[in-house]
Amino acid sequence: MTSPSTEPLGAALSWLHRYVGFPTYRLEKRAEQLVCIAALAAEEEAAENRRFLIQSRDPAQTSALKAHGLRRSQVHFKCDNSAKV
Repeated sequence: MTSPSTEPLGAALSWLHRYVGFPTYRLEKRAEQLVCIAALAAEEEAAENRRFLIQSRDPAQTSALKAHGLRRSQVHFKCDNSAKV
């Protein structure tokens, strides 16, 4: 169960099949429960991480916005409304 890219329940079943020979051979009942509980906990943690996943901004867009803000801050347009016509 060292591969974090796969889903935890599938990884647990794969581990049981590879190292124990599941379903032909089985672990003790408590040992199987422990493996299943660990897989469920890993699945819950993975779901929690997916829920709070924040996408990063596009670096090109961020740079363009900063440059645009800098150009706007350098422009000092003064309007003189005191001129009488």
